[in-house]
This record gives sequence, structure tokens and C-alpha cells, in this order.
Amino acid sequence: MTKLYRDADLYESTMQRRKILGVFIAVSAVCLLAVAALVTAYTQLPYNDPAGGWIIAATCVAVGAYMVFAFPYMGIKFKRVNAYCKMLNFISEGLKECAVAPFADIEDWVTRDGVDCNVAVFEVKNIKKDEPLKRQIFIDGEKDFPPFEVGMPVRFISQGNLMIAYEIQERENTNEPKQENTNKET
Repeated sequence: MTKLYRDADLYESTMQRRKILGVFIAVSAVCLLAVAALVTAYTQLPYNDPAGGWIIAATCVAVGAYMVFAFPYMGIKFKRVNAYCKMLNFISEGLKECAVAPFADIEDWVTRDGVDCNVAVFEVKNIKKDEPLKRQIFIDGEKDFPPFEVGMPVRFISQGNLMIAYEIQERENTNEPKQENTNKET
């Protein structure tokens, strides 16, 4: 069975998230100290001093630069790393499902819970009708897409439709897809 995730993936993503938060806190502290220094300097000026306008302008520029930094940095970079950490945490704690189904197709990229994923489509047997159903399994966009071919039976382990591990099976002579559902808690 080929595993898509290592034990160290959660640790590495958590360390990356801590580094991003550390940079943000450091920049926030520098900006806060700069604004505090400018406000202190402004309060020490005599009444109607011409230098007061420059201090107010410098304070506005410092706060504006901080806002320009903070919103994209936290809204894009931190949000993506945080979503990836949550996904890895769900994988380590959640219930796993094992299934065997033939690979059918690849669909466009999607963003699932803030993480970019490839979509692999598998055919599963429909209990009520004779036609097969399509099941979408998400594969982490940071990982290489497995070497699946159309019609190739694949045994995979998923957690919340996110593929964790897979094994390519030998082709059987029957054309109907085989579904094996066993819930495991690891």
C-alpha cells in the first residue's frame, strides 16, 4: 500500500504555521512600538508645533503599511497553512474507510476546506440500480497524482473522501465494480 502522508507531515506543517505566526507577531510588535513611539513624541511637542503634522503622517503611514502587510499575510498565507494543518489533524484522528473501485476519470482541481485537491473519480456499485455511481475522492494537490489508468481497480483508504493511501489491484475479469466498506479507527 502506498501512503500519501508521512508521520512527519503534521509536525512539519505545524512548525511552518508557528513560523508564520512568529513573523506576524514580530511585525505586529515592531509596528506597535513604532506607533507608541510616534504617539509619545507627538504628545511631547509644544502646542501648534509644525513638526506635529509630520508625526501624524508618519503614524498614518506606519499603520497603513501594517494593514497592507497583515491582511494578505494572514488572509492568504496563514489561512492556507492553517487549513492544511487542520486537514492533517483530521487525517490523524478521524475514521478511515477502505474501498476497492475501478478508476474512472480525473476532474478539475477543487478547494476542499481551504486545501487545493485533485479529484479522482471512481465507479462504485449502485445498490438500487444496475448502473454504477461516480464517487469523487480528493487527492492532496501538494502530492503527486497516483499513476491510475481508466478501468484500473484501486484499493484505497480515505478519510472524509480524502485519499490517504492506495494500492493498485490486478484487473479482474468481471466488469462490475467491487465495493468493500470497512470502517477502521486508527
